[in-house]
Amino acid sequence: MRDIAHNTRVTASAGTPHAYGPNLHLHGTPLALSMLARLGHPDTHQPEVGRLAGRLFEFLFTEVANTVLPVETARIPTRMTAKHPDEAYEGIVVDRTQRVVVVDVARAGILSAQLFYDRFNEALEPAGVRQDHMFVSRVTGKDGEVTGASITAAKIGGPVEGAILVIPDPMGATGGSLCHVLDHYKAIGAGTPARIVFVHLVVTPEYVRRVHGAFPDVVIHAIRLDRGFSSPAALEQPPGTLAGEERGLDEHQYIVPGAGGLGEVLNNSWV
Repeated sequence: MRDIAHNTRVTASAGTPHAYGPNLHLHGTPLALSMLARLGHPDTHQPEVGRLAGRLFEFLFTEVANTVLPVETARIPTRMTAKHPDEAYEGIVVDRTQRVVVVDVARAGILSAQLFYDRFNEALEPAGVRQDHMFVSRVTGKDGEVTGASITAAKIGGPVEGAILVIPDPMGATGGSLCHVLDHYKAIGAGTPARIVFVHLVVTPEYVRRVHGAFPDVVIHAIRLDRGFSSPAALEQPPGTLAGEERGLDEHQYIVPGAGGLGEVLNNSWV
């Protein structure tokens, strides 16, 4: 059986060393990679594609929450405390007072954002958990190449000052859309989040370079890093070693091998 830690020709996953710095976290366990491969298969459609995407983002939520949420030491009674009053659970729990803002980047990010919003409401005090909505579209040139991003609608529920800002979106391709989202919060004077976290199924080298070039403190969590169009020399090295020779986007800025246009697949809408 091939060791996934050295299977770096096309993708990078959990256990694969990389040189993209401490703010890129890859969580590609064998089970997660298997489900992601099924999600991207051309024969996978609804309802299976929705179930797989949900399972994968449930997995990513656990990884992200364990990393970003502050903790405290607490003493909490159990059902046995009534019989043994001196005994209770004493140990680490999540600090439920942490504020979180989840951003739904429609349309591909609707499912993942709602899932993260629901789970944060379970883990934290719901009054401190908010979901914002932005409809972000790629702007393309005459040959289909991506030239930018446009926010055509937004519903922002207030400031993000001091909150953890989390954007779960299936594919991190160019980075333009999510950088545009952060620029929008800045432009409206929403304040400075305590932390910014981007969460994806798949990212590319171009995406990581774009995001961290503009926002070095953004923490990226993903299952897979796809770099299928990298040079032969880069593919023989851990990801990021020859960053300038790594590519994962085709001429239309779609991820290869990727999973196709998940916005279309998840919504059964092919426009």
